[in-house]
Amino acid sequence: MATAPKFDQVKVGDALPALVLPPINRHQLALYCGGSGDHNPIHVDIDFAKKFGFKDVFAHGMLSMAFLGRLATSWVPQGQVRKLGTRFTSITWVGDVITVTGKITGKREEGGARLVDLEIKCTNQNGQDTLQGDATVVLN
Repeated sequence: MATAPKFDQVKVGDALPALVLPPINRHQLALYCGGSGDHNPIHVDIDFAKKFGFKDVFAHGMLSMAFLGRLATSWVPQGQVRKLGTRFTSITWVGDVITVTGKITGKREEGGARLVDLEIKCTNQNGQDTLQGDATVVLN
């Protein structure tokens, strides 16, 4: 479980510890299909994917979104995450090595809570963002 930093210990511009994930593989996608209930063949059947003009199967967008959540909850306990928003920007292909990064973009007090705003994103091994997002967490 993450032990969150204190509100007074962080500043705008600080980076969260990066999360470098192993290459996306077909087994992971099959497991995600089962776990998520999203059995769209575009994620596991190469013939189906090629029929629609794709070079291969690719990761579920929600799997990448889970990576953003994982970064946030590696920094603070899940109960301190107040918001997580994303925008899908590119496909995550089988074999991609994803690095999830974040930085503090704001600090504020609102309704008695000390809030920290984050910019978070997934980037592949070629430096291309595949998912961009933002989060708000509570710090003591």
